[in-house]
Amino acid sequence: MMKSSNSPLYLLSCLLMLLLLPVPSLSADPDSLQDFCVADLNASISINGFPCIPASKVSASDFFFDLSKEGITNTSNLNLSVTPANVLSFPALNTLGIAMNRVDYGPGGLNPPHSHPRATEMGLVIKGRILVGFVTTSNVYYSKVLTPGEIFVIPRGLVHFQKNVGKGKGTVFTSFNSHMPGVVILSTTLFGSQPPMPNEVLTQAFQVDDAIVNSIKSKFGS
Repeated sequence: MMKSSNSPLYLLSCLLMLLLLPVPSLSADPDSLQDFCVADLNASISINGFPCIPASKVSASDFFFDLSKEGITNTSNLNLSVTPANVLSFPALNTLGIAMNRVDYGPGGLNPPHSHPRATEMGLVIKGRILVGFVTTSNVYYSKVLTPGEIFVIPRGLVHFQKNVGKGKGTVFTSFNSHMPGVVILSTTLFGSQPPMPNEVLTQAFQVDDAIVNSIKSKFGS
């Protein structure tokens, strides 16, 4: 005997079949429909990338980028230099979902607590002794001092830092699964935004008074 199309069991069976069917639009990112899409940085950004320059204007040099030069680290109190190879500096990465940074540290150099809202990060220590740490959404802190040849991974969006704890210089190469991973530096975001974040928010959040907040803001130009 056939089940009635109005019976609860029949409707439930149909619902389960729909849930189990593969839905390509939800299961994975679509494949690219071209070999490459070198970004036209003079155009307005579109959804998840830049428009492509015409293939006739692409040259071999568009697909190569130099990260061999050591950055100058003594230009700030962080004693740090970051050389990014993302879509803004290396337009051939457009739509490919990858990027890299070269990070150079002077003695005591710090890559301050920050997050990447659009990418997971993996790093390879080339030189120095680098303390790497991150904090989970459960407020658990993980850290380790790494030496040349060791790698680390920072899950997408989690707050993390790296600090050179060796006596000499340090170098780390990092990679991301986004052509523009973005960066949110906590100190700059909270105390250097324009217009400034209200003092009443910061004093309550950090349990300090206005004088301390104003002092910190003055160091970040807000």
